Amino acid sequence: MVMNLAGKIPEEVIEQIRTQSDIVDVISEYMQLTKRGRNWFGLCPFHGEQTPSFSVSSDKQIFHCFGCGAGGNAITFIMDIEGIPFPEAVVKLGERAGIHLDVGPTLPDVTKKISKAEERMKEAHAFAADFFHHLLLNTEDGEEPLNYLLERGFTRELIESNSIGWSLPSFDALTILLERKGYNLQEIAESGLVIKREGEERYFDRFRGRIMFPIRDENGKIIAFSGRILSSTGEEAKYLNSPESPIFQKSEVLYNLDKARTSIRKNRQVVLMEGFMDVLAATSVGVANAVATMGTSLTNQHITKLKRLVEQITICYDGDNAGFDAAKRAAQLLQSERMKVNIAVLPDKLDPDEYIRSLGGQAFKEQILENPHAYIAFMMMHARRNKNFQFENDTLQYIQEVLEQLIGRSSPVERDLYIRQLSTETNISEEAIYAQFRKLEASQVRSAKAEMPVLPSMPVTQQQKPMDAAERAERLLLAHMLHNIDVVDRLLRSEQKEPFVRDAYMAVFVRLVGFYEEYGHPDYQRFVEILDDAELRKIVMEAALVERDPDQAEAEVTDSIRQLQKYRIEQEIQQKMHESKEAEKMHEYARALEIAQQIIHLRKSLSAI
Repeated sequence: MVMNLAGKIPEEVIEQIRTQSDIVDVISEYMQLTKRGRNWFGLCPFHGEQTPSFSVSSDKQIFHCFGCGAGGNAITFIMDIEGIPFPEAVVKLGERAGIHLDVGPTLPDVTKKISKAEERMKEAHAFAADFFHHLLLNTEDGEEPLNYLLERGFTRELIESNSIGWSLPSFDALTILLERKGYNLQEIAESGLVIKREGEERYFDRFRGRIMFPIRDENGKIIAFSGRILSSTGEEAKYLNSPESPIFQKSEVLYNLDKARTSIRKNRQVVLMEGFMDVLAATSVGVANAVATMGTSLTNQHITKLKRLVEQITICYDGDNAGFDAAKRAAQLLQSERMKVNIAVLPDKLDPDEYIRSLGGQAFKEQILENPHAYIAFMMMHARRNKNFQFENDTLQYIQEVLEQLIGRSSPVERDLYIRQLSTETNISEEAIYAQFRKLEASQVRSAKAEMPVLPSMPVTQQQKPMDAAERAERLLLAHMLHNIDVVDRLLRSEQKEPFVRDAYMAVFVRLVGFYEEYGHPDYQRFVEILDDAELRKIVMEAALVERDPDQAEAEVTDSIRQLQKYRIEQEIQQKMHESKEAEKMHEYARALEIAQQIIHLRKSLSAI
């Protein structure tokens, strides 16, 4: 279904898209959720945490984080997770639901919350990718690289789905086109597509005579390229990658994550590789949940992205020494983040791409991916490499390295299994190895205690400041406002024109008044969508979830208003007492006496409430 729209998106279309976008399905495409009772839980994508406090309600079609307060529905989740405004989030969810919105040029700003320069850089990369792709598939210049790819096992479907292309050997073919399209070449040079000649105001193409592989961010936007030369003479690097830029940071990018997310969610597992060519090879044989780092070791930013989606990771790095060492480092990092790690080991120093081309996709899936090594088994394999058990030092070092891995990471059954294996391999008795294990374990416990920082004594549970009476009253009052327009009308008619004491709540109140003037009925989900400030959305969602008694609504509203009146008077008394002390310091006794009388009057009005 395609809807041609101009300007504001009709309310009925928004409602249709919202109702056809199940919030559990939408959020599951971005992070891992586990069902507990009636709700689903996961690690909040909006703040770092180790214990899941992010809750998704399928019944109410809302999400809420009890840690940071983030909350909303499917549309606001897309707004917050991708940093885009409401209209673009609706368009994105509409595409997902099969409702294609042709919003036209008059729709309010739907640009991402990124700088205009970054937006233009991404547009230039998309334009360049289309140009390169056209050259590869539709021109004589692209025949040789296209045949090369087909000979290597690339199908036309794979080439087209990944927008693989070809850059001309010319120094300025892309530069000229970009300039004709009106792009600022100095700006585009910052993104790495073109290079400025030293000492001149002229530019030339970075990529020339190379097969072009686009690199996308997790939202599918092209942010960089990797170009492979057809025939290396030794003078040029086989692969040339875009430099880091405002839109491309290697430490944050996982190749193919945008395409693999759905499969990762379905399989509850991700295959982590070293290079994008390995991912393309794996994809070509049906491994759709593979991703790769881009020329850098695994980073904490990578792990954060993966941890939101999945717990189980299979590392499949190159089979050479460098690949073994890199797999060990990655496995240790993932294990320290309490993720379930397996390592698929390739034989004969092959990388995944080579293995698939020589032995086929079926063998890769059945012999490699479906038969990985458990974490400790791989660490034993790594520790055993290049060691000769005829030498005492090698034997002792091997035992030491393996036991260090077993401490704190293994169950009694695993410990028994691996210690028995150690004994068989080294001809050292199990009793002696167990004795060494207990010694190391005790030493590690002592070291951990010695390094434990001395913290001031306070209850462990005291992580958030408890709400005072005024804060509770504000939240409950807003909760009733969100569900009953009469409460707002009552306060507008009252003498107290500012019902809330905190500025953020007043900002919500002002917007809620405008919302009711336009819509005329309560709908907190629609209201939260029109708020452009994430902090205000948090306040609304926290209030919307407050337990309130509809049968006692009048009493709860009245009590909340009374609490806030008392708070204002108490604050005014505190301010007057401060002014009185200042007056006494300045020997302004008449002024101090006047303020004291005001304080007495305020205290009387306080007791009367």
